Amino acid sequence: MLMMLCCPLGVQAQFLNNPKNEDALEAAMRKLVMATVMTNNYYVDSVDCNKLVENAINGMLSKLDPHSAYSNAKDTKSMNEPLEGSFEGIGIQFNMLDDTLLVIQPITKGPCEKVGILAGDRIVTVNDTAIAGVKMSKEDIMKRLRGPKGSKVRLGVKRQGVRDMVYFTVTRDKIPVTTLDAAYMVTPTIGLVRFSSFGATTHDEVVKAVEDLKAKGMQSLIIDLQQNGGGYLQAAADIASEFLPKNDLIVYTKGRNVPPQEFRSAGRGLFDGKIVVLIDEYSASAAEILSGALQDQDKGLVVGRRSFGKGLVQRPINLPDGSMIRLTIAHYYTPSGRCVQKPYVKGKSEEYAKDVLNRLHSGELTHADSMKAHIPDSLKYQTLREKRTVYGGGGIMPDYFIPLDTTLYTRYYRELSAKSYIINANLHYMDKHRKKLAKRYPTFAEFDEAFTVEDEVIEKMLADAEKNKVKPKDEEERQKTIPQLKRMLKALAARDLWDMTEYFQIIYRDNEMVKKAVELLEGKEG
Repeated sequence: MLMMLCCPLGVQAQFLNNPKNEDALEAAMRKLVMATVMTNNYYVDSVDCNKLVENAINGMLSKLDPHSAYSNAKDTKSMNEPLEGSFEGIGIQFNMLDDTLLVIQPITKGPCEKVGILAGDRIVTVNDTAIAGVKMSKEDIMKRLRGPKGSKVRLGVKRQGVRDMVYFTVTRDKIPVTTLDAAYMVTPTIGLVRFSSFGATTHDEVVKAVEDLKAKGMQSLIIDLQQNGGGYLQAAADIASEFLPKNDLIVYTKGRNVPPQEFRSAGRGLFDGKIVVLIDEYSASAAEILSGALQDQDKGLVVGRRSFGKGLVQRPINLPDGSMIRLTIAHYYTPSGRCVQKPYVKGKSEEYAKDVLNRLHSGELTHADSMKAHIPDSLKYQTLREKRTVYGGGGIMPDYFIPLDTTLYTRYYRELSAKSYIINANLHYMDKHRKKLAKRYPTFAEFDEAFTVEDEVIEKMLADAEKNKVKPKDEEERQKTIPQLKRMLKALAARDLWDMTEYFQIIYRDNEMVKKAVELLEGKEG
C-alpha cells in the first residue's frame, strides 16, 4: 500500500483495524494513483511526476486547517535548522554591502574566528570564484559557504589597511544556532530574558541566562515573548518546569485519533521570584503554552496584547525523499481548560492570515479591553490558585493591556527602514569606524553613556534617500524622525560591537511593555 510510505505505524494500525476505514482508504488511494498514472502517461505535454504528487498533497492539506502543511526536502531542511540547534558551515554573521559580503561578526570559537577572520572583513572569493560585484544572490552565496562538517573552503578576503588579498582555508564545522536574543538587568533587582523561538537548545540557554542574572542580584524576572512564533512544545514545557511547583499542569492535548497527553512540571526550581511575561499579536504556539501556563497557575502576570492564537498541535511526518508533512493531530489546552486556537474556516487560509490586520482595523490592538467586552461567559475561566478571570476564544489575553503605539515611528522612518537606508547607513558607518569605536569604548556601559550618532551620518542618509524620492511630508516629520534614526543606529552599532543583548538594552529603554512590567514587579501599579 502507498500508505506505508507516508504514515506512522500507529496511524496505519488505527486504519487497518477498522474494515470500513480500510475500504474507504483503499478506494481513495486507488483513485489518486490512477489519476497520477493517467496524467503522467497521457497528458498532452510532458509532466513532472514528483510535482504532480506535491501538488496533490498541497491541494489536500489546503482544505484542512491553516497549520497543516507540506514542505519539500530543501524547505524542510531550512525550516528545521533554526530549531535543531546547529547547522554546518563557516560560522559568521554577515550582511551584503554594495554587492560584497561584509562580516558583521565571526561566531565565537567558530571556524572563521579560529583562522583569524575579523569583523569588517570582506569575503570576495570562495574557492577562487568571485562572489563580490557579480550580483550573486544571498542564497547562492550561502550555498557556497555552507557544507558538510570537515570539508574545507578557501576564502579570499579584503581587509581594511591591507593592500593585497588575504587568503584563509576554513574547515567547516557544526555551527550553533541560538534562540536567546537578550539577557540583562533592567534594574538592580529585575532581569529580562528574551528569546525568539523554542528550539532544541532554548531550555539550556534560558537556564544559563537566568542563573547568570541571579548571580547579578536578580529577584524578579521579565520573560519577553514578543514576536516569538513558537517551536517545540517540549521546550516550552521544560522552561515552564523551571518556574512552577512540581506536578503543576503546564498544558494538555486532545485529538480525534491520538491519546490525550498531559505535560506537568518537574519542579526544577530554577527561579521562585515574581515573573511578568510580555506577549503581543505575534506570540504564538509554544509562546502561548508558556505564558498560558504561568498565567493559569498564578505564577506570572501577562502584559501586552492578545497573542496570535495557535492552539493546534502538528505531527511531523517525514517522507522518504526528505520532504515532510506537518499534520494537525490535536488541540492544546492551558491548565484552566482554555483552547488557545482562534477560530478558522477550513480551506480559508487567506482570511486566517489577515487576522492581525483585522485586529488593527477593528481597534483591538490600540484600545484597552476592546476584546474582553464581547467575550461570552462560556469563554471565561479562572486561574487555579487565585481564581482570577482569564479569557478563552483565541490567544492568551493579557492581564494588563498595552496598546500598539502606531505613532512610535513616523511614516518617513518606516519608509527609510523598509528601503534599507537605515541598515545600509549602519553598515557603511561600522565599516569605517569599527576599530575606532572598539578602542574608544572598551565596555558597553561607556558606549551607552557617551556615544551619539553624528549629525552628518543622518544628513547623508537622508540626502541619499531624497535622491530616490524618499522624503518627509514636512519639516515636523523630519525633526521627529531624526531621534528615532539616531537611537536605531546606536542600537545597531552596539549589536555589531557586542551582541543582541546590548541592542535590546538601547531599543527597550522607553518600551511601554517593559516599563509596565517593571512597575508591576516593583509593586507600583495603580
